[in-house]
Amino acid sequence: MPQTNNAAGFSQSLERGLAVLSSFTPDRPALGISELARQLALTRSTTHRYVATLATLGYLQQDDATRKYRLGPRILDLGFSMLGSLGLREIAAPHLRRLTDATGHTSNLAIRDDTDVILIDRVRGRPGRYHHLEFTLHVGSRIPAYCSATGKALLAFMPRPDLEHIVERIDLVQRGPRTLTGKRALLTELEQVRRNGLATNDEELESALRSIAAPIRSRSGEVVAAINVAIPWSPVTMNELARRLGPTVQAAANEIAAHVI
Repeated sequence: MPQTNNAAGFSQSLERGLAVLSSFTPDRPALGISELARQLALTRSTTHRYVATLATLGYLQQDDATRKYRLGPRILDLGFSMLGSLGLREIAAPHLRRLTDATGHTSNLAIRDDTDVILIDRVRGRPGRYHHLEFTLHVGSRIPAYCSATGKALLAFMPRPDLEHIVERIDLVQRGPRTLTGKRALLTELEQVRRNGLATNDEELESALRSIAAPIRSRSGEVVAAINVAIPWSPVTMNELARRLGPTVQAAANEIAAHVI
């Protein structure tokens, strides 16, 4: 834990609470009381008191099976504030507009929240190129990650142990005629996404809806968001659609990434 600052107005309790939250990382998403106590050089009882308070407030949540803690849903509120302050939506907005103008299709910007993705911005395509699902989706909508292109683009680049853990917790329900309902099949496809840098949804979320997505990386290389284009069904094969539209989607993702901190 950082050395205590004795300056006037400095709160050691707040420092410790934030240190607890900062202990959770993509490589170590779940931690027990003993692990946190060792990492922060605090006693177990002191650590438990801070953890219990953060859990009560929704900033941490406990896994019933392992008794370990993870970051809770209230962190998402802070995350949205952070995204707003970094201007991710503002950065992406003109690129989403250009992507929709270039393809004619609706484009979306999404982030992952556990096993779902959340749409944080979207630009609707030209009339006549809508799927009926588009009328129910809006900024803030949640979509299962396993059967959406943006979700696959976000899942694929997680550390393998974390990915396997999250896939184990997903209930792979048949949502569309081509939904991947086997965990091995999903992991195989995510490995291909990782190699190609492009994810597709071929009627997996909903019948007659396809999409193509690419990840957006921060300067550190971490995948922080994804963009896609949503495409109503046509006789064109998914491979051909990916060949035609994939480079345009990837280029837009790279342009956004160039401005993300």
